[in-house]
Amino acid sequence: MRVLLGVSGGIAAYKSAALLRLLTEAGHDVRVVPTAAALEFVGRATWEALSGHPVTTGVFDDVASVEHVRLGQSADLVVVAPATADLLARAATGRADDLLTAALLVARCPVLLVPAMHTEMWLHPATQANVATLRSRGVHVLDPASGRLTGADSGPGRMPEPDEIAAAALALVGPRDLAGRRVVVSAGGTREPVDPVRFLGNRSTGRQGVALARAAARRGADVVLVAANVTVPLPHGVTVRAVETAAELGAAVRAEGKDADVVVMAAAVADFRPAEPAEHKIKKTSGEPAPIALVPTDDVLAGLVADPPRAGQVVVGFAAETGDASGDVLHHGREKARRKGAHLLVVNAVGGGRGFGAETNEVTILDRAGDVVGRAAGTKDDVADAVWDAVVRLLDVDA
Repeated sequence: MRVLLGVSGGIAAYKSAALLRLLTEAGHDVRVVPTAAALEFVGRATWEALSGHPVTTGVFDDVASVEHVRLGQSADLVVVAPATADLLARAATGRADDLLTAALLVARCPVLLVPAMHTEMWLHPATQANVATLRSRGVHVLDPASGRLTGADSGPGRMPEPDEIAAAALALVGPRDLAGRRVVVSAGGTREPVDPVRFLGNRSTGRQGVALARAAARRGADVVLVAANVTVPLPHGVTVRAVETAAELGAAVRAEGKDADVVVMAAAVADFRPAEPAEHKIKKTSGEPAPIALVPTDDVLAGLVADPPRAGQVVVGFAAETGDASGDVLHHGREKARRKGAHLLVVNAVGGGRGFGAETNEVTILDRAGDVVGRAAGTKDDVADAVWDAVVRLLDVDA
């Protein structure tokens, strides 16, 4: 896909280098068009090295190629990040006084503008009017994040993180096969308190569950993410319910799942919890510590299958497995698929640098009979799309 990445003159321009890397590594052909002011923040050599294309800013830089027309006409997607207050004003009034704004007038593909500026500038009536005008014309304007700005300032106006921008941009041109669907995704790892300081937990960071939520939103779904102690950035454009324990996660999933078409249980949920958590911190003494009695937690996935909050709901489970003397990962996964009865069970090996916390994943997708219906390997975003592909096939059968 041919992507035109515009960069206007704000301090957040440095983030756009990471955005460019994300887009090119995903296989897209990206041309960068900075404004002259943007080059004061990040130089031409950086954009050319990362994109593999020459970089120009003015309409007279390559007259023979008619760049101010050709760039916009040939693009499949236009993203401007950051979009300063000045860029928004020029785009809203149709000015074409540099290569970027000229290309915006010519582009007939989806356009995403990502504002970044100080809070007062973002909230100014002129900026808000310009944003409203652009949106009324079909331009997609991403709301800025809230957080630390230049210096000590903090508030709305911060540019979202590059992965969030990439997801929002690609959602404009990717499949929308989950449009009109509501999905609930659980992510992270639950923590069961031992005392007010300590807990029993696991190694899950929530990366795979976050990728699933992000992919579902990109494909058009209304997404609720039930996040249990997630340690990676949360995705843009989804509703987040923060929980800690297995009981809290189960309650949140059932509450949010009442009107959900799909529930994906990607969280690593504790199998056991301390029977009686101590009210005060357990002190270290010279003697042996008292044993901690454990009791089973409720099986959230099995409960959803046996008593779904909504009739016809598709339920997807995850199984992180290790092989042992009684069988390999797939053997244990097949047994769990038959025992749990979820519509799909996503099985992956963990340990030895695989699974929890890793950037990549490799999974086998089983149906409730334990038969293989899909496999995926690559980034966790790649795996997320493979899971949703399998879910969509089920939804299409039921439709």
